[in-house]
Formats: sequence, C-alpha cells, structure tokens
Amino acid sequence: MARCLTLARTRHSEGAVTVPRDFAESAGFRSDLVIGREESFGAAREQLARGGSVLLHGPAGIGKSTVLRTLAAEYARTSHTVLRCSATESESHLPFLALADLLGLVLDDVSQALPAAQRTALESALTGRGESTLQRDGLALRLAVLSALRALAAAGPVLLVADDLQWLDPASAELLGFAARRLGETPVRLLCAVRTEGPETEDAAYDRHLRASPPDTRAVRLGPLTRAQVATLLGERGYAGLHRATVRDIHRTSGGNPLFALELGRALAESPAAPRPGEPLPVPTSLRALVLSRLEMLSDEARRTLLVASAGARPTPALLRAAGRENAEAETAQAAALGLLATDPEGPTVRFAHPLISAALYAEAPAPERRAAHAALSTAASDPIERARHLALATTGTDPEVAARLAEAASLARDRGAPSVAASLGLLAARHTPADSAPGPDERRVAAAEDAITAGEQDLARDIAREVLTRATAPGDRVRAWMVVIEAAGQAIGEVDAVFPQALADAGDDPRLLAQVHYQLAWRSLVVQGDFAQGREEAAHAARLAARGADRRTELLALAFQAQCETLMGHPDAPATIGRALAEPQDPRVACHHNGAGSSRFRWLVMSDRLAEARATATTLLREVRRRGMAESEVHYLRFLAETELHSGHCGRALELARESLTLARDAGIGEGAGAMQAALAEAAGGDPGRALELAREAVRRAEEDGDAVYLSRALAALGHANLVAGDAGAAVRALRRVRELEAGAGITDPARGRWQGDLAEALVRTGEPAEAMDVIEVSRAHALRLGRGSVLAVLDRAEALVRADRGEHRAAVARLTSARERLAGLGYGLEEARAAFALAELHAERPGRAPGAASYDEATRLFRRCRALPWLERVEAAVAARSAGPSPAPAATPDGLAGLAAMERQVAALVMEGATNREIAARLFVSVKTVEATLTRVYRKLGIRSRVDLVRLAAGGRTD
Repeated sequence: MARCLTLARTRHSEGAVTVPRDFAESAGFRSDLVIGREESFGAAREQLARGGSVLLHGPAGIGKSTVLRTLAAEYARTSHTVLRCSATESESHLPFLALADLLGLVLDDVSQALPAAQRTALESALTGRGESTLQRDGLALRLAVLSALRALAAAGPVLLVADDLQWLDPASAELLGFAARRLGETPVRLLCAVRTEGPETEDAAYDRHLRASPPDTRAVRLGPLTRAQVATLLGERGYAGLHRATVRDIHRTSGGNPLFALELGRALAESPAAPRPGEPLPVPTSLRALVLSRLEMLSDEARRTLLVASAGARPTPALLRAAGRENAEAETAQAAALGLLATDPEGPTVRFAHPLISAALYAEAPAPERRAAHAALSTAASDPIERARHLALATTGTDPEVAARLAEAASLARDRGAPSVAASLGLLAARHTPADSAPGPDERRVAAAEDAITAGEQDLARDIAREVLTRATAPGDRVRAWMVVIEAAGQAIGEVDAVFPQALADAGDDPRLLAQVHYQLAWRSLVVQGDFAQGREEAAHAARLAARGADRRTELLALAFQAQCETLMGHPDAPATIGRALAEPQDPRVACHHNGAGSSRFRWLVMSDRLAEARATATTLLREVRRRGMAESEVHYLRFLAETELHSGHCGRALELARESLTLARDAGIGEGAGAMQAALAEAAGGDPGRALELAREAVRRAEEDGDAVYLSRALAALGHANLVAGDAGAAVRALRRVRELEAGAGITDPARGRWQGDLAEALVRTGEPAEAMDVIEVSRAHALRLGRGSVLAVLDRAEALVRADRGEHRAAVARLTSARERLAGLGYGLEEARAAFALAELHAERPGRAPGAASYDEATRLFRRCRALPWLERVEAAVAARSAGPSPAPAATPDGLAGLAAMERQVAALVMEGATNREIAARLFVSVKTVEATLTRVYRKLGIRSRVDLVRLAAGGRTD
C-alpha cells in the first residue's frame, strides 16, 4: 500500500492575483473531472507512466491544481511514498517551509540513513531548532535532501507533488533543485505546478523552474478552454440552463479561464433576471475583488477613461479623445503600467490585460456613468451600428427615433453577415419601440428571433418567440413566432407537435401564413414519420400557397424541399423541380441556405456522379453562408464538402472538413447527429476506426432520441460501414439490414442516397450469406440502372465479384472487379477504386497455385496511400503479413468433405485444421471472433460434426464419431 505523507498548508494564492482557498474550492472542484484537458492530461500521464517528471504551467485559475490533484491521486496508487507541499505567497519569506512540508513527517524514517553532519543540518532546518542557513550549512543541507530522497526511494517509488512553485521559499527551491538535478535513475518523480502569465513572461518563468527540475521533466502548458469546453464545464457543475449566447459572453469575459467562468456562471444562476442585450454580465464580488484593487490605484480621470474603453467595442486612443477623454494616451499609459492594459503591437487598439478587468470595471460603475460613457461614444464612433448601439444604451424608456435607428442598424448587421449582432440590436429596438408604433415591438422581437436562428442561437430564439406568443395578437406575428419555435427544435421536430394545430388556427385562411405552416408540416412528415411521399406532397402544397400569397421566400424553400424529396425517392420530376427552385426571382438568403435550391442541386450532382461540379457548388455556397454568418448552414456545407472529398478519395481533406463541421456543430448545438455521422465515415476512411464506431453510435443515439427517421438510416449506414472497416461483418450486417428496412418503408429507392448496398452485400458474403447478398445487389441494381447511377453500379459489381468468388467462379469475379475498378477510376471515386483493387489483390492471392507475397497488393497499397486511407492501408499490410506467414492449405489438400462449404466456411475450417484459434482466424480474415464462431457452427452442421477436434480428425482422415 502506498504511504501518503501530506502536510499541505492552506493556500492563499493562485496566480497573479490573490485567490483565497475557500473561493477556489467554491467553484466546484472535483478531482475526478478534468474538462478540456484531454491532450495536456494525456501528455502528463504518459510522462509519469514512463517514470519522468511533469511541470504544469499556466495563468491563475486555469486549472493547474485540478489537473495536478487528479494526476497525483492516480499515481499515488503506484508510489510507495507521496510527499506534498503547497506554497503560499504570504509565507514565501520563511526559509525551509516547503522543505518542512515535504520531509517533516518522514524525518524519523530517513535520519538514520544520513551521515551525522547531514542529519544535524537537516533536523535543524526542518525543526527550526538551531540556526541552520544555506550560507553556513549549504553543502550538508544539499546532500541531506538528496540522501533523504534516495533513502525513501530505496523502499519504493516516490512521488513528490508541489503546487504553486512560484511561491516556494528560495531556500527550499534551491535545495530541491540541487537534489532533482542529481537523482539520476533514482525512482523519484516530481509533479509540480507553477503560475506563468502570458506569452511575454511565460517562457522565462517556467524555464527557470525547469532548470531546477530533473533533466527528464516535461513542461505541460494549460491554456484557455474553448467555448464548447466552457459550456461543458458549466453544465457539469450545475449551470446547464444558460443560453449559448450567454455562454459565449461568459467565455469571452472569462478569457476561457475555468475558475472565472464558473464564478460568472454561478453569479448568473443566482441573479434574479438574466442581463438584457447590451447589459454586462453580473460579475460577482469574488471576481471584482481580483482586479478592483489595482483600479483603485488609478486617478479618477484615468478610471473614467478606462470606463469609456470598457464600453466600446474596439477602443483606440483616437476614439477615446473623440469621446471627450483629452488625455487618453497618458491615462492609458498609467493603466498599462499597473498591468490593467496590454500593449498591442498589431495596432493602436486599447486592449485590457484580461477581459475580466473590463467587465469588472464596467459592472462596478454606477448606471449614470455608464450611460454617459455610451452617450459620448454614440457620437464619437464612426460605425453606424456602434453609434446606434451606444445611443440605445444611453437612452432610458421608449423612443421611436432610437428604435428606428436600431432597426436600421440590425438590418445593416444582417447584411454584413453578423446575425447575432442583428438579433441583439433587434431586441434593443423592441425595448425602445412604443407599444402603439408600426412596426410594433413584437414584430421587432420576432425579427430578432429569426436572426438568432440564423446565428445558430436556437435557445435564445425560442425564448424570444415564446415571450412574443404570451402577448401578441396579430396573426402574422404569432405564426412567425410559431415558426421560430419549430425551427429551434431542429431535428427533434416531433417534440413540438402541439404547435402545429395552434399555428394553423392562427394562420386562418391567409395563404401566405398557411404556406409557412405547411412547409414545416412537410419537414414533420419527413423527419418524424419518415414518409418522403407525404413530405413531397406537403411541400408542393406549401409552394402553391406561397405563390398565391406572393411569398417568394417560402415558395423557394418549399420547392427546394420538394426537389430534395424527389431526388432521394428517385422521382423523375426531380430535375424539373430543381429548375423551378432555381428560377428567378431568387431570394439571396434562400439561395445559399442549407435547405435551399443550391443545396438540392448539390445533392442531385453528388448522386449523379458529378463530383467536380458538386465540390464547386458546395464551396461557393459555403463561402456565401460564411459571409452572411449563417451558422447552421456553415455546419452543413462543411459536411457536404467532406462527403464530396470522401467520394473523391481525398480522405485526409475529408477528415479535416468533417472534424471542423462537427466541432462547429457541437459549439452551436446544431446538426450534431449529422456531423457525427459524416465524421464517422471520414474516420473510417482516413482516421481511427475505433473513433469511427464511437461517432457512428453517437449519431444513431441522437437520431433515435430525436425521433429523426431521416438521419437514423444515414447514421445506421455509417455504423455498418465503420463495423465493416473494423472487421466485424456480423455487426455491419445487423446495422445495414435495418437501413434497408427503413429506406424501403420510407419509399427511398435511389441507391445513391446512402450508398450502403455494396457494404451490406460484402458483409453478407463475409458472414456466409451470399444468397441474401445477391438479392441486395439485384434489387439495388435495378434502381441504379433506371436512374443512371454509374458509381453505384460499379460498387454493386464489386460486391457481386465477391459473391462469385465465394462460389468459386474466379474468372468471372476477376472480370467484374477489373471492370468495376476501371469505371470507378473514370468517375473519380478514388477510395472505391482502391477498394476494388484490394479485392482484386485478395482474389489473386487466393487463386490455386499462386505463391503468396506482397506483389499482388502493391497496386492497392499505392491507391490507398494516394487517398491517405490509413485504416485501409493497415488492412492491406495485415493481409500481406498473413500471406507471408505461410500459405493456407490448398483446396486439393483439404478433405473432400469440405467441398460443399461456402468459401468463407472453407477458409475458417482450413485454418482450424492448421490449429489456429478463433481470434487468430478473425485477424487473418478481417472478421470478428463472433463471425468466426457463427461460421464454425454452420460448418459443424453441414459436416455433421460437433467440435474443432472432429475437424482436425477429418483433416487427418480419422473417424469423427
């Protein structure tokens, strides 16, 4: 059992500012939860596992202590002795204090192992008896610490844990550094943490501490958390109900610092009302105290100047002067000298050293002073959006002129591609709009909610819409608000079923309003019921209603939806409907929307094997939605591009795009299931098959939870493919059979929609079910021939070649594979071409009389390497290694009784006869152990035997009864 000797003194600081220990703990410390530190934590863990030492570094509150404690708890189990100390700023002047923390309780255990002079010096230093100093007893003390650590290590590994090295008293630091540099192979590991502030001083700070560490110490930097990680952290600590816009503000204000983010989250949770647009986050007293002490050192005029800077979006000295701060340069220089402002070599912007300083300064200022700062900026700012925002924040009560200027600013922000800013300005406009104005406050709130949807802030949009519905009476405002509620539900549209009757009642007989409701009913038919035919009919009805009501935007969306359904159904009207959706006049926002005609045309191009045009279309659309700030559409177009690159055999690029799409989806909380599905396919092709399985399972789970019939089949197809690549043909069959059932029930006949048919047929062959494989191929081929899906036909031919090879028809199999490979190459499907070449190599390697070797696999290796298809390259290498290890028994050498077995069954039986275990057989044949077991069961049944022993006897010509 490890002996844990700890004498950790109460900490009074963590980082550049004083942080009381009870404050740090109140943030919700859990030693078993390290969020957003996977890479850093993994690097430290790897270093400690191989016997090295670790130095964690980063700014105050960044999570060093959390990581240190978690690592210490983990590695204490493998250490015989654990020594701990935690330095404090207030006690850093006391010599040997940290050394006493570390060695005080083990002094009796090691003292007898020390020479008398060393023992005397160490006891004097640790107990305070006598007058030991480094100047007088320097060598004896240095050697005593080294000898003490060696004596402890003689009984077993020692882990030395030290937090806040920057406050270590100089005497202890000198002694520990001396010992650390001389420990050599002694099993003593150091796990330490030190505060470093910013890139300007960081290198020098931790370099100094590295020089005092063992030579094999690894420095691990902890940086700020991302917005998604801050959201996860807040959710884990009980603050899960915050809007994504609020989480964004917390992330910005905290600078990604987890300690600060948690305190801001707690303040919001305790606040009676959420801050309105333009209002600051409630900065708790605990955080204000961290920075306000330095603010008190400023002159009153300098503080007023900093308040104006904190109110501005991009303050510069020129802007501050225009806002009436005549001595802005001198006053900002004074603030910079106190560490409140950071110099910006890139430009003249006045930048706070940490966003929290700006937030605390603004929150601390009285409301009249804040309004005065905004009033000054409303005339000084050059940007009309900024001027309107400052005017609103300087004004109290309703004011139609201010409201109109804000509405104009929102429109300008929308045109600039800043829908989040437009939503904020729209809410400010609604606040300042008198109740009897036209447009009224509710109409402006609904517009703000629609902007929030565009920005990917669904939760904010939903709340705004529900607020409107509590009091709005105008049918137009109510229906638009209902549409926002439905849009905010995303793929979980079944959860808002109760909305549709209310929306239809509010729409009355107005064709313009009815069109909007029926467009959403089309989505419901597709997503909830999985009924493409019904979805198509609803969309067509919505398009007709929109045309009657002169609502071109809804008409275009409905036509695009109808075209998408027809494309997936293999309906002959699809090209004509796409043409109608692309006809003039166009709405620019619909044209680039992920549910617009451009998206429908992209899908049709991909399914028609026009990959170059599809890539160009998606690239153009992605550029436009990024310009417009359309967050959800950006997520989808990144995924579309990843799909195109994957078809083209550019696996590395596909993986990058899929990962980027999934990261954005997780950050915004939109399209996560679809993102996981595409990322799974990309990982299976060019990344990690294990990660592919995880993502595919996540995609299936999300689709099932949302009741999303559309993406459930796509997610299951990804799961089946990932299982096939991972070598589990049985699991692939189970997933892909479900896809087949779902798509048949939904009326999807175009095999280019999910392209899963070839995978299912291949998996069925591997599990010994070639008859079902052939049925899949023939049914899919009929639809592919009708629709002219050349790449699908080639993949089906590749799958049929496997069936024919299983039947022993080698010549026909080779002919089909050769033709399939050539056609796939001509169409630009690089990965599928490489898979055909691999299957051809396998077939050649198994031909009777052919010597095993790598030559037949060279072409497959070349093609997979060109695609950067790493999982497939590993499969080729494994196949070459298996063949090189020795030839499988030739069919002529196998007993006549095996002649009636299928090819897979013969292979498994022959390997059993060689003495291979089930696991070895699975590795040789790229299948799972369960598949081997199932195949053996069929072999036993067909041969009338009961066990592996009977098979071996059969091989030797012996009796089996």
